Amino acid sequence: MSLLAPAKTRTRVTPQPSAGVWPGLFDVSNSPIHGAIAKRLTKAAVKKLPITLQFPDGRTWGAGGPVLQVVNPASFFRRLGTEGLIGFGEAWMTGDITTGGWGSSRPAAKFDAAELNAATDELAAVLTVMAKRMSVLIPGSAQKLRRAWQTRPPKEEENTLTGSKENIHRHYDLSNDLFRTFLDETMTYSSAWYEFGDDHATDLEKAQLRKIDGILDLARVRPDTHILEIGSGWGALAIRAASERGVRVTTLTLSEEQKALADQRIKAAGLAHLIEVRLEDYRAHAATHVGKYDAVVSVEMIEAVGEKYWPDYFGSIDRMLVPGGRLGLQAITIAHDRLLETRNGYTWVHKYVFPGGILPSLTAIDEVLAAGTSLRVQESRRLGLSYVPTLEQWRHRFNAELPKIAELGFDDTFIRMWNFYLAYSQAGFAAEYLDDWQLGIGRP
Repeated sequence: MSLLAPAKTRTRVTPQPSAGVWPGLFDVSNSPIHGAIAKRLTKAAVKKLPITLQFPDGRTWGAGGPVLQVVNPASFFRRLGTEGLIGFGEAWMTGDITTGGWGSSRPAAKFDAAELNAATDELAAVLTVMAKRMSVLIPGSAQKLRRAWQTRPPKEEENTLTGSKENIHRHYDLSNDLFRTFLDETMTYSSAWYEFGDDHATDLEKAQLRKIDGILDLARVRPDTHILEIGSGWGALAIRAASERGVRVTTLTLSEEQKALADQRIKAAGLAHLIEVRLEDYRAHAATHVGKYDAVVSVEMIEAVGEKYWPDYFGSIDRMLVPGGRLGLQAITIAHDRLLETRNGYTWVHKYVFPGGILPSLTAIDEVLAAGTSLRVQESRRLGLSYVPTLEQWRHRFNAELPKIAELGFDDTFIRMWNFYLAYSQAGFAAEYLDDWQLGIGRP
């Protein structure tokens, strides 16, 4: 098990409850000019926003609403001034900003789950306000200046055959036991499909199975067929397809940890004769499996493909499908204008959670399909707002298991980071800055 270290260091370390496992995180730029500029821009930006920035001396900025406590103003503004939104996330990780009084003087272990969930619910509310105004938070002139100096994605995080495996390793191989703490019994790590009347807390597993059935339906998965899954997860979709529809499944993953647990779960379900889990890249698989599959399914894996490789991804699927075959795709998406604006950026999520990732737009998917394949989107289902309760439940379940997470060796900085990641993602969907779609794709 290895901790997700900042991408620029490429340092592999075992989690320990100390700052030493986060190289550079606790080093703050000694640039008062950057800090002063960031302070001025922040004060102007939040002046009319429905949030409250609360400072140690009792001063507040903003028009009222969810409260973000600025514990260390000098450090916070210098982080913002030098690293932008990466600095904002790092300020949360180090306790320079907080909500609900969760700071370095009161670590996560000193909170019960209800207190920590309340504190991070407040964080999600603050981030939702920001996400709704993401494109206008920074003045246009400052945005142009930012593009000139913003950090670019590291070359080594490009999704080549070797780069993809390393990028997947850094997230999905953290620890199967860590993911067990907050996922439902199916071990499904993508948006559920909630319907009106569902209880968000108790019906998570039901909503996840509904989502899986939805993607299988869009791919026209029928009994006695052979399907390919790109992105195995921990085997939930493959198990559901084989057990409920009687199909053969070949499923591909680049995560050694996921493959090990998926194999165990498949064997325990008595389905090893129907499901094969392969540690293989989709590009390598496509080279030897032309016209082999009746359907292909892929759930929230395209986000890890990389824009440069979208043509390879869809072209590979096109070649592997039999005539009349279908693709069931679930994708987290972003508006096309935001894709064009942010496509070359390097974000907090890249640095700490998903290296090498980029979200497509629906327009981009259509364009790539039209340019290089015989496939077209024929059906769609929107799940973006279902991701809000999905992420909230993951965060609440995670915080209910903090003793177990600490036993696994993850320190308070990691716990703060993971809460920020889940709250940040929830805010993106709540603000509809992000969306999530299931697409039925076939040949017209």
